[in-house]
Amino acid sequence: MPAMDQREEKIVDAAIRVFSRYGVKRTTMNDIANEAGLVRQTLYNAFENKDEILRATIRLHADRALEAIDGEIATTENLGERLDIVFKHLVVGPFDIMQETPHADEILEGFREAAMEEIAVAEERYKALLRELLEPYHSKIEAAGVVPEDLAEVVHTSWYGFKHKAKDKKRLLQLLDSLKGLVLMTTGG
Repeated sequence: MPAMDQREEKIVDAAIRVFSRYGVKRTTMNDIANEAGLVRQTLYNAFENKDEILRATIRLHADRALEAIDGEIATTENLGERLDIVFKHLVVGPFDIMQETPHADEILEGFREAAMEEIAVAEERYKALLRELLEPYHSKIEAAGVVPEDLAEVVHTSWYGFKHKAKDKKRLLQLLDSLKGLVLMTTGG
């Protein structure tokens, strides 16, 4: 999928603000156009409907998060620090946003209804990042009786559950620290 142009990013950023304010179901294309400072026809020229905007929102979030992670992990070779960076962008940041958003449940529900494929693509990208981070430790991981791809899957599945089930940020951070500790024990990192 080609990268979004500036106008499309402006629309998606406006949509995020409106979804946060009103929820996905109550937000109209007109609300998004107004927030973006565009006429409705310009919005429809970029995105056919709200479902397309939801998919673009997920894609843009994934692109931005992975870009930030790439930039930050390039500054360290320490696996623990790299995991902290990944957790910051893919778990803690989204958790904070959802805690601060009055219509968080509805936004998640809207994403699930409209954009399951896009979410699946983003999640595969996140798992690929984990596999890449764990690759240098494949012999130690295998010596521990684990397949590296499975470890990446366990880490991803765990953080996904933590992000959606933790009662508060303190508990989320405790769970992520435990997960990191398990990964570091397994990798010898």
